[in-house]
Amino acid sequence: MRQYDVIIIGSGLGGLVCGYILSKNGYRIGIFEKNDQIGGCLQTFRRRGHSFDTGMHYIGSMEEGQILHRFFRYLNLLDDVKLMKLNEDGFDRISFNGKVFNYAMGYENFIETLSSSFPGERDNISEYINKIKDIAEASPLYNLREINAPTFIETYYIKSSASSFIESITSNDVLRNVLAGTNSLYAGVPNKTPLYIHALINNFYIQSAWRIVGGSDSIANSLAASIKKNGGDIFPESEVVKINTDTTAATAIELSNGETVRGKFFISNIHPQATIEKLHTSMIRRAYRERINSLENTISTFTLYLVFKPGTVEYLNYNYHHHSTDSVWDGQGYSESDWPRSFLYMHQADNAEMSYASTAQVIAYMNYDDVARWEKSASGKRDAGYDEFKKRKGEKLLNELEKVFPGIGQNIEAYYTSTPLTYKDYTSTKEGSTYGILRDCNFPTQTLVSQRTKIPNLYLTGQNINSHGILGVTIGAIITCAEFLGINKIIKEINE
Repeated sequence: MRQYDVIIIGSGLGGLVCGYILSKNGYRIGIFEKNDQIGGCLQTFRRRGHSFDTGMHYIGSMEEGQILHRFFRYLNLLDDVKLMKLNEDGFDRISFNGKVFNYAMGYENFIETLSSSFPGERDNISEYINKIKDIAEASPLYNLREINAPTFIETYYIKSSASSFIESITSNDVLRNVLAGTNSLYAGVPNKTPLYIHALINNFYIQSAWRIVGGSDSIANSLAASIKKNGGDIFPESEVVKINTDTTAATAIELSNGETVRGKFFISNIHPQATIEKLHTSMIRRAYRERINSLENTISTFTLYLVFKPGTVEYLNYNYHHHSTDSVWDGQGYSESDWPRSFLYMHQADNAEMSYASTAQVIAYMNYDDVARWEKSASGKRDAGYDEFKKRKGEKLLNELEKVFPGIGQNIEAYYTSTPLTYKDYTSTKEGSTYGILRDCNFPTQTLVSQRTKIPNLYLTGQNINSHGILGVTIGAIITCAEFLGINKIIKEINE
């Protein structure tokens, strides 16, 4: 029977980063992935010769010395992952109230650029920047400082909402909406989403913003190669159906093919709800199961993947956040008749220098209930009603895009779609949730999930630990690996 020091369930970013850190430090690692492609939200797929990202669309803070660059250096990713810098004077563009407002890179540039649209609000915009900087700098893990306290972020920032913070910055309603205009990056819910999530994400991108050239799977493939070089093993098409335990600890995993693999320690990179479904032990008490199963998840999305006719669509080196309601927070509360209320439109980078775009994505919120009637059918085998639903929603989203970018439709060679069921099938997130568990500042302890479980040698990682996104998941993986190595040892390694 095979045996590993650490068995990791799921090969998303969190699992791969844990695999890299622990294999680098001498642990024998086995990573088991149910799909034929590793990477979770780093996966890509190809259509008509073009590669499409599925979850990691752009990243931030990659200038030398910035936080993600330092993580990439430590994770040996810099040579393998090619990047294109987005437009410094408008990497994110917020379409609201019939006007477009630019998010510029760099703190001073952000203030200057947005102040040109709101000349009487310069002091308030400066205050906004200073506060999100303060929040980021107050977190030792986001600044790689030695940690001597059990908390990684100030409690106040967990218990305060992003929406109330923005309201405190300015009384200008349009500016409030612009400052909240990228809330699709965290599926923000007013009076629920904690301040720290908004602040850390916006600070991350305002420092610098980049597209991954050629596809986000380059991150997964690089980490996998390093893990194998360190003596670890990665097994795609190896679904874990059960985690075995004795009276005191986890002992092994059972795969769908009937094989059992033993381990000393276990890390689950899948959703906490999916994890406890694989456990049949009294160590997981009923109250804990009920708490995990009752947690609300963030909303899912419907995505259009566009292939353009060659040489017809000028490449846009920015992301376009469109809102058609009176509040940018209203995108999730749509009805059948007014869907979509908002969307995010992005071109993809095939190479480092582009004049014309080859592909793009259009992403809109979608509730799982819209597709739940097909949840018991298998991917690729759903009935004609599902295909008709996707076609109808795809055309409706295209019509909304056409209103903003007139003539775009005639330049589309082909398009493909995905729904919350697609995300559920390929990433094992509950209800196809885009960002996992919904954090609620009103119930901070109930909606924060620890890396520790009730089983002493079973840990969690991924977007449900700490925060989502490439930075949040990487830091979450470091928090998980700190259970093995100590947090300050890892920080020291990264700083060296």
